[in-house]
Amino acid sequence: MLFNSFVFLYLFLPITYFVFWKLQTKNHRYIWLTFASYIFYGYWNYKFCFWMALSTLVSYSAGVGMLAYKNNPYKKKLCLIIPICIDLLILGVFKYTNFVLASFQDISQWLNSPLQVPFYKIILPVGISFYTFHTISYIVDSYRQVVTPTRNFWEFSCYVSLFSQLVAGPIVRFRQIEKDLENIDHANRSQYMNIGWSFFAIGMIKKVIIADSIAAIINPALAKYGELSTFGAWFAVLGYTYQLYFDFSGYSDMAVGLGYLFGLKLPQNFNSPYKATGIGDFWRRWHISLSTCLKDYLYIPLGGNKGSRLFVARNLMITMLIGGLWHGANWTFVIWGAYHGVLLVLNKKFEKSWEIIPQGIRQTVTFLLVVIGWVLFRSENFTMALVILKKMFLWSKAPAPAGFILLSLILLICALVSHFGKNTFEMKHQFSPAQTLGLAALFVLCIFVMYGGHASPFLYFQF
Repeated sequence: MLFNSFVFLYLFLPITYFVFWKLQTKNHRYIWLTFASYIFYGYWNYKFCFWMALSTLVSYSAGVGMLAYKNNPYKKKLCLIIPICIDLLILGVFKYTNFVLASFQDISQWLNSPLQVPFYKIILPVGISFYTFHTISYIVDSYRQVVTPTRNFWEFSCYVSLFSQLVAGPIVRFRQIEKDLENIDHANRSQYMNIGWSFFAIGMIKKVIIADSIAAIINPALAKYGELSTFGAWFAVLGYTYQLYFDFSGYSDMAVGLGYLFGLKLPQNFNSPYKATGIGDFWRRWHISLSTCLKDYLYIPLGGNKGSRLFVARNLMITMLIGGLWHGANWTFVIWGAYHGVLLVLNKKFEKSWEIIPQGIRQTVTFLLVVIGWVLFRSENFTMALVILKKMFLWSKAPAPAGFILLSLILLICALVSHFGKNTFEMKHQFSPAQTLGLAALFVLCIFVMYGGHASPFLYFQF
């Protein structure tokens, strides 16, 4: 089910919301949100629910096991290792089986010993990467005694399956939402209603009016990337740069807004990333919930910033390679991760010299480096990436793509908002009557746009 669909807006959300606030006890609210979230998730394919339920049961059992064996280090460690292996195995089979098989086949052909490798028709469950991160972070935090594992199965199930952030984040750690879950029966309906609807409306506007409008222009152009001119290539890639940001940050804003409507405060996932003054700064601003998880559960355990420069560089490269692979089973994502890993290594090495450069230049260079990286992220294969990069940096003539003038106007608005405007978390969400009317008008425009076409999935659903 999509947030930007009529079945969600007219049926699912009103029913879920009003029933939730009619319920009085903590357990009843846990159970209701779990039930509603499985309906939300099963709307795509009810079979996906089994795997989420299995992951939930395994991770919950791990937490209970750690409570039971807190004085037995060996058994406690088993409660850490076995559940994580099961979670990673489920994720690996669904997401990476055919990728590994295809890679073996390509290597065998490169070695002039071609192998006939069988491929399997595997449907990737929506959001599996996100809820797997939720369960693994819970297991690790329980082992580290960062959180006390809950004995309430419905509380944990509600946390894992919570529909507002289930399929594309933010990646919410149990400790970030534990207090709100514990006090869910005392949540104040009116306290966060205005800010909740404000976040949700702004996210909807970002997605439907901005991101989807850009997609309608650049997708046909990128489908014929070989015919693009230099200007066309730059405009298409810049279009994707802003489409990805407004699509994903729009989803995150809607998720945060929905959380507020049910008395749950979800963490910030974007902090004006295109204002970043360096690649390290970019990763502190972009997809914050993922970058902090990679730092806390991978980079720091590897050694982090401790040790020699070579050792730190190794840690950065491993973290970013795995981060790239997390985004998708394609070598383009791995190389995209490697690209950012190299940039982070260089950022570490020349950090003092970089800080001397004027801020405006640092922001511009950082943005251009990020844009180049998005070519790899968007491309279906290396051929597509190389052709687009070649057209961007070697002069090529061709007719302007359809919608060029409209795209130019939209990109100007996007640039002003993302480079100079306040992000959603910086706003006070206390609007004047005129601002409230404007926001309402744009939300109504979203509804009319939705009537005119099909609801488009969010870009990060594929990851």
